[in-house]
Amino acid sequence: MAKKAVKPAPQQDQKGLEEALTKSEQFFENNKKTIFGCLIAIIVIIAGGMLYNAKVVQPRQIKAAEAIFPGESYFANGDYQTALNGDAYGFEGFEELTSQYQSTKAGKLANLYAGLCYAQLDSMELAEKYLSKFSGNDQMVSPAALGALANVYASLDKVSKAAATFEKAAKKADNNLLSPYYYLQAGIMYESLGKNAQALKLYKTIKAKYPESNEGQEIEKYITRLTSK
Repeated sequence: MAKKAVKPAPQQDQKGLEEALTKSEQFFENNKKTIFGCLIAIIVIIAGGMLYNAKVVQPRQIKAAEAIFPGESYFANGDYQTALNGDAYGFEGFEELTSQYQSTKAGKLANLYAGLCYAQLDSMELAEKYLSKFSGNDQMVSPAALGALANVYASLDKVSKAAATFEKAAKKADNNLLSPYYYLQAGIMYESLGKNAQALKLYKTIKAKYPESNEGQEIEKYITRLTSK
């Protein structure tokens, strides 16, 4: 993840922050496929039921769900270029389908697919474009999609946006798996911006609400670093 210069800090505190940022950056780089892969798995499961559910709604919804269906297989198998651009057998590609069916649930999901494809292909500007168009209210895909967008912002050195989006993702998820991870990433981003009070608030949230999580078991050192200044 991206680093950003901030106000001068005592050498020991600055060293601690740099180590935290480095650890966060290395985690994302080493686990990028896993981070996006988990989201991919969730989407494939949700989308798999979409075609069935579409049978009880209007024809345009059905047509949209059928149109994106072939791309889901390409996406799940890691063929991101074909998923984006289509094939020779009638599948037009997620990028085209985002505009054709933008008013449908399937069209909105195509934005998410397209954004994740571009993220996997390291085209982060385009990943941002499509991920930012996706919106949803469920407690599975939506928080993970926000987390993916936050990671993209961080990769583009848009640290303030990354911090706010990580925090939003954590609140929306409200679970022991995603929330502490997103809160920690948001806190690290806020620290890099010199917003220590906001970072400390999030670290304390992890300690209070998610003490049994991996992040919760290590959060005291982050709190100590800020409260000992």
